Amino acid sequence: MTSATHSSSFTPGADSADAVLLGLDPEQREVATTLRGPVCVLAGAGTGKTRAITHRIAYGVRSGQLMPASVLAVTFTNRAAGEMRGRLRELGAGGVQARTFHSAALRQLQYFWPKAVGGDVPRLLERKIQFVAEAGARCRIRLDRGELRDVTGEIEWAKVTQTVPADYPAAARKSGREAPRDLAEIAQIYGTYEQLKRDRGMIDFEDVLLLTVGILQDRHDIAEQIRTQYQHFVVDEYQDVSPLQQRLLDLWLGERDTLCVVGDASQTIYSFTGATPDHLLNFRTKYPQATLVKLVRDYRSTPQVVHLANGLLAQAGPLSGRAAEHRLELVSQREPGPDPVYAEYPDEPAEAEGTAHRIRDLIKAGVPAGEIAVLYRINAQSEVYEQALADAGVPYQLRGAERFFERAEVQKAILALRGAARSGGNDRLLDDVVELGSQVRAVLSSTGWTGEPPAGSGAVRDQWESLAALVRLAEDFARSRPSATLADLTVELDERKAAQHAPTVQGVTLASLHAAKGLEWDAVFLVGLTDGMIPITYAKTDEQVEEERRLLYVGVTRARHHLTLSWALSRTPGGRGSRRPSRFLNGLRPGSLAPGSRPGGPVEPGARKRGRRGPAVCRVCRKTLTDAGELKLMRCEDCPSDMDEGLYERLRDWRAVQAKEQGMPGYCVFTDKTLMAIAEAAPSQEGELSMISGVGARKLARYGADVLAICAGEDPGTEDPDDA
Repeated sequence: MTSATHSSSFTPGADSADAVLLGLDPEQREVATTLRGPVCVLAGAGTGKTRAITHRIAYGVRSGQLMPASVLAVTFTNRAAGEMRGRLRELGAGGVQARTFHSAALRQLQYFWPKAVGGDVPRLLERKIQFVAEAGARCRIRLDRGELRDVTGEIEWAKVTQTVPADYPAAARKSGREAPRDLAEIAQIYGTYEQLKRDRGMIDFEDVLLLTVGILQDRHDIAEQIRTQYQHFVVDEYQDVSPLQQRLLDLWLGERDTLCVVGDASQTIYSFTGATPDHLLNFRTKYPQATLVKLVRDYRSTPQVVHLANGLLAQAGPLSGRAAEHRLELVSQREPGPDPVYAEYPDEPAEAEGTAHRIRDLIKAGVPAGEIAVLYRINAQSEVYEQALADAGVPYQLRGAERFFERAEVQKAILALRGAARSGGNDRLLDDVVELGSQVRAVLSSTGWTGEPPAGSGAVRDQWESLAALVRLAEDFARSRPSATLADLTVELDERKAAQHAPTVQGVTLASLHAAKGLEWDAVFLVGLTDGMIPITYAKTDEQVEEERRLLYVGVTRARHHLTLSWALSRTPGGRGSRRPSRFLNGLRPGSLAPGSRPGGPVEPGARKRGRRGPAVCRVCRKTLTDAGELKLMRCEDCPSDMDEGLYERLRDWRAVQAKEQGMPGYCVFTDKTLMAIAEAAPSQEGELSMISGVGARKLARYGADVLAICAGEDPGTEDPDDA
């Protein structure tokens, strides 16, 4: 969804080729009218590249210079191909083929297989992970779920880089791959996987490209038939082509140069899959006579967002590679908007809560929830934002990842916890383990949990992060309910799962930065921007670090109007604030201005400023508080409580009624810890109630009158008829 925000595309029903050119800027018009010879379009984020290439095809068709059936436009996702087909239909060029590389190759393979090979086309293996698991078993190599996914990724990388099993170890070492297992073991699994497919007459998606390449190389008659069919080629997102896809494209072209490629080296973020910008960067070397057009007019983002995006890439160092050397300086075409906001928080829950509150304010101000996104580096970061948005009453939807409670490792862990809860004292894992948090850690150790995170990246780390989130959730639950059992925890987990299944079609998007590529929103929140997360810890080489910079650049350029960048100094409340903001923000964020640079924007009001806030102390013994539950109560757990037990029970009864009426778990109204704090404070005025942690503005407005009535010994819910 990279459409420009200026005038819409060609009006259906126009009867001239010139009408197709209406509304294009000079550079887009040059792309649209240059129909001969090789054309290279360097298109920055938000510059209307899809508009330019679809109008190019439509202009060629409408002017009679291109036959619709002779054009093949290829891109990388079914969504992008579908969008392209839709635009071409609107422009009167509906007969043009717009497909992904795999879709185009599969269509050709199915058509030419009987002639080239004979018999039926092998069946397509939709999910290769089962075959990889079987291959591992045959090699007597046991793979857990995370390793299984990562080994599958290594096999896919090997195939798109045209690396055979015997050559995999050397190729992986040369490319600096962070392999999940011993390279020789992966090569053995890879070879067995290929043999399994051959034995069962099946092919995978990479085979579709490999076999099509093989047929076109061996059968010149078939290659010529395809070249006769397709005279003109357009390739979108050209910075993401793999060596195998480039080989297929070369065979489609033959000796011709009727090729238009579109890309942006600064948006190369998929090198781990085999994608490389080299083909884009070397295009004019391969085709010296090529027409080069640069699209730098940004129709998506405000000048403030564009200024930050340009500054982010401008700070790439001298060893940052050729992609940085070919960066485009974007020029915003929109009216000025708000400055990007930089927000620093003491801990991750505070960051999530602050983000959720700002999102709620934007929605109240008229920004649709569907036009807001929260973007993070890895999927494991989603859980705390799912919970914060749920607590704030903001609908959300996850893109590019399973919901937290739908992840396989989370479901397996909950099953293990439920089994341990049923067995009680008969579970040997729980021998001599009394404290709830320790019990959970002991049970989860059987599902892959370890005290320290695994080295490297990929599914193994994602799985560990999911289990770590469960451990933290259990520890927080135990602090809020010291007498809670494993059975109580499983009930809490079920309630949380149910609460996160509310309709979210129009909700705020939660997505990883990788999954956000190609999308855009009115408001974007880039969260968790600390060193070690972006750039991620396992980005060691200069090339890997610079790809992380490009990933952040992609995130920044998703925003049209509102942009917030935030980080937390500690993982947990009261933890040591040892984290630092991402090095990529140095010289851009306030307080880190490089010599001669300009401030990038204000610090979010209410966000923590380093060094400005002293430690919280117990209101009984004045001891410094660090525990999250103690911070909520503002006293040590061991200090005497002056809580009114009767008031606490009345508040719990009232909460149960509210939760039932609203179809939500009780903790979504108020947590037990918040009810305890209210019962201890016994507030008599709204101001006193609002000072209690867990009673935000929304909950104060919704429940404040009831709570104050209960504290005053009155029945809640009685209101003046006129007010009603």
